[in-house]
Amino acid sequence: MSLARRLERLAHMDPIAILILAAGASSRMRGRDKLCEDAAGQPLLSRVVTRAMATRIPVLVTLPGPEHPRTGLIGGAGAVFVPDAQEGMGASIRAGVAALPPGTRAVMILPADMPDITTADLETMRDAFRAAPDQVHRATSEDGTPGHPVVFPARLFPALLTLRGDAGARAVLRGEAIRLVPLPDRHALTDLDTPEDFAAWRNV
Repeated sequence: MSLARRLERLAHMDPIAILILAAGASSRMRGRDKLCEDAAGQPLLSRVVTRAMATRIPVLVTLPGPEHPRTGLIGGAGAVFVPDAQEGMGASIRAGVAALPPGTRAVMILPADMPDITTADLETMRDAFRAAPDQVHRATSEDGTPGHPVVFPARLFPALLTLRGDAGARAVLRGEAIRLVPLPDRHALTDLDTPEDFAAWRNV
């Protein structure tokens, strides 16, 4: 069965998809690729994708291109290549939303550099969507600080498809009544952008 057909079948079972943004340039890593860095025994991207796949929700991963080393780290997830990734996060979101399986009613957008997000966290976000499927749901830390992932209902897909630049989906969130979803500790906030971030995270 083709990947597209498998994703379509999964979308009919659970009409939310996870979109992992992994097409960035790792510009703060001083020549290293943060998504290929070791994170508790596996590349960071593999860690995030494996946890997402364990939810049995359709998973798409944006990538710079088919020859990029990250492409070999996503297992059975769907690859979405972003030829204009240098534009910024907007290009990745546009490409990912355009590739969603038919019937998808929401997309959970997750940056790929968040090592503490667990399968249970993603399932918590999915369950929040199921309880209020027309709302935006945003993960927070235990103390209520907003972070990621964020779930966007299908009514916002057209707006996501217009994003430009590197500001992410902030413009789409303006004016929305956002439902905040607490996750444990700082899972929704911890991201790894620099060699120092990796060193600090590994020493916790």
